[in-house]
Amino acid sequence: MQRDAAALLYGNAVSGIVISLITSSFLVFMFSNPLTDSFKHMWWWGMSILLVLRMVDVIIWKTKLQHTDFDGEKAVKRYITGVNPTAIMWAIYLVYITKYNSSVELTTTLIAIAAMAGGSATILAAHKYTAMFYAFILLSPASIGLLLSDQHALQLLGFLGVSYSIVMLITSKKSADFTRNTLFLKNENKVLVHQMEEKVEQRTRKIYELSNLDSLTGLYNRTAFLKHLKTALASSNKPFALLFIDLDGFKKINDSIGHQAGDQILKKSAERLKQWSFDTKLLCRWGGDEFLMVLADTDEVSAVGVSKQLIEVLSAPHNTEHSVLSVGATIGIALYPEHAKTEDRLIQSADMAMYYQKKQARSTVGVFSKQMDKLYSYELRLKNELTQSIEKEQLRLVFQPIISSKNDEVVAFEALLRWQLDEENIPPDDFISIAEQYGLIHKIGAWVLRNACLQASQWSSEQPLSVCVNVSVIQLQDENFIAIVDDALSNSTLPGDLLHIEITESVFAADTSIISNQIKRLQARKIKVSIDDFGTGYSSLSVIQDLAINMVKIDRSFVNKMNTNGHAIISAVMHIASSLDFLVIAEGVETEAQARELQKLGVHFLQGYHYSKPIEIEDIDSYLTNMTLDKQYLLNK
Repeated sequence: MQRDAAALLYGNAVSGIVISLITSSFLVFMFSNPLTDSFKHMWWWGMSILLVLRMVDVIIWKTKLQHTDFDGEKAVKRYITGVNPTAIMWAIYLVYITKYNSSVELTTTLIAIAAMAGGSATILAAHKYTAMFYAFILLSPASIGLLLSDQHALQLLGFLGVSYSIVMLITSKKSADFTRNTLFLKNENKVLVHQMEEKVEQRTRKIYELSNLDSLTGLYNRTAFLKHLKTALASSNKPFALLFIDLDGFKKINDSIGHQAGDQILKKSAERLKQWSFDTKLLCRWGGDEFLMVLADTDEVSAVGVSKQLIEVLSAPHNTEHSVLSVGATIGIALYPEHAKTEDRLIQSADMAMYYQKKQARSTVGVFSKQMDKLYSYELRLKNELTQSIEKEQLRLVFQPIISSKNDEVVAFEALLRWQLDEENIPPDDFISIAEQYGLIHKIGAWVLRNACLQASQWSSEQPLSVCVNVSVIQLQDENFIAIVDDALSNSTLPGDLLHIEITESVFAADTSIISNQIKRLQARKIKVSIDDFGTGYSSLSVIQDLAINMVKIDRSFVNKMNTNGHAIISAVMHIASSLDFLVIAEGVETEAQARELQKLGVHFLQGYHYSKPIEIEDIDSYLTNMTLDKQYLLNK
């Protein structure tokens, strides 16, 4: 964290030094007063020498230390050694000026130094106490002196100065805490990713060595279990129950405490299941935190009763080395031969029952039913139809405008996919996940890219308009993805800088090395990359910094909650956006009040029903024409 803090401090150092030099020169030489000229010139020389020394330190750091394994704590201390005297010099100057100069020079000086105090909250945010000291010391001594003045006007200036000093002290603290948390998350994520990579490598090697046993739990693995289940079906006609067991809360432990604790939970859960299994050949770790168990000669009532007992057993606390951890379990039941007569169909039915039950109430038991079968049939129908949706011309694109908050002009359109199947509009939430699950997203995604670029190249507008295309992480990880993008741009003759690629927050859970390389290749073609639905899932500002994202799109849920915590979150995003140099889009803008408030917060672009619903292709030109006419009308008016 100290190394990252030093990088941020020195990264902002040049602008701070230049501003200090310009401001000091302006204040010293633009106002002349025989009583203070001698002091001001001596002070200016002292300040200039200090700033030159700081600039030399910055040059040394950038040329000799920046790309080495430097001591972060030492670098931070060296940096603040130059910053704090600068603040004291400013405080001395202002205190002296308050005694002798005219109200015009004094007011100008106060305004200039107040502006510098405001800027220091961002520039020095990487070191909390320096940021607080710098912002407070610039104004507070002189302001306190003005408060003690006999003149009412100077007392007012002193009151404003003291108030502003206190506000900047609080602001600097919040900004520094936010930056520190960001740096902490960045380094914490690196550690977690490193640990995960090591664990995956170890487990892969053990699974290769043990063809039938799960290397972590000692239970049979998926392949062995399927063989044993198939044998049981062939050798016996007696009814039995198949239990699909999924641990609740395991991922939270795995992510927050670590994989070591997660492994302990899996091992101990496996041991508890072994005690309830009459035939360990029909007990397995299916994958992740999922287990399968067969209960022989069991009807529905008995299977539900045993499942409830299993949930109670699995939910009992686990005593680990440093803490007591608990997970729950949701169980889905499929009965043979009532629900299915093949091993694949049985597992599928039990899985559906577990998945459906998990959505209804975690840590409970669910038995497969015809209603679940209908849901599965619906998904299967969508999957089968989706494979031919392009050939049957069932897919189409609609476009929702994205508006500049500066002038309310359209700057881009987001391409949104629609699917009409047998006169029924299938919601994207229903079919996109199916497309990803069955590998259809590559073909559909390529179609969306080609058609979005083609349509964008045909829009009639005085200013070039960009098109934003949503891309799943699965597409982005495909080695052929860049070739697909190149083909879409080439066939449409659309310039690369008019194509924006939007990826969902699940990118933060993917392999960042692959994603980072793909993003760099896109940006080399002048294509901009943004994160969609920011703030709802895996968000990590440190990952955004590492991936060099161009934009983030704030999720509509925060816009809808502007009157509560949404306002604070958006403000925080805008603050870090200025530091990390990315643009911000707010989606889901539905009211004029929301739009105006977002503009005040500095959000760069707005999107939502307040401006327009998604527009059919054939209506885009007329929409753009009407927008132009409306603007001309307002100008003439």
